[in-house]
Amino acid sequence: MTLRIALAPLDAVATDRVEALLDRAFPPGRQTRTAYKVRGRVTPIAGLCFAAMADDTLIGSIQCWPVALIDDRGTAHPMVMVGPVAVDPAHQQGGIGRDLLRHMLDAAAAQGRDRAMMLIGDPEYYGRFFGFSAERTADWRLPGPVERHRLLARGPDVPALAGMLGPDPAALRQDG
Repeated sequence: MTLRIALAPLDAVATDRVEALLDRAFPPGRQTRTAYKVRGRVTPIAGLCFAAMADDTLIGSIQCWPVALIDDRGTAHPMVMVGPVAVDPAHQQGGIGRDLLRHMLDAAAAQGRDRAMMLIGDPEYYGRFFGFSAERTADWRLPGPVERHRLLARGPDVPALAGMLGPDPAALRQDG
């Protein structure tokens, strides 16, 4: 029997259900990882966050965040941070994460938000299927440890500059 999956806006799903999925999909301590520090306390970009639903069951999600590289001159270069991409362990390896990422990239293109995107992830997977690379990220600094080859970006406006990656200051001002 084939699982019928529908993609829906993630903000239609209760936050506690999303957190429970993330707890199942990732090891304990996920909130202490560098990716969480990069995005800080900004609000996710609702139009780029999606849920994979099987009937009423949340089996996958993707979230995106407003971040920026603050270059060494103090100029902010806004980007979209992709992730986490989470799939319930019982449904992994079935293409759900790939479908969520493709759907998000299509939405980002439609919204004009695909010109500078970044993530921390497997270069073989994200490079091969989605065009992310570490080509322009070598001089970025992060608020925690990162395996440099896993710091990936895509889009024509990705800055190849030295600077600190963190929450987008403009998004912090909007959040109060």
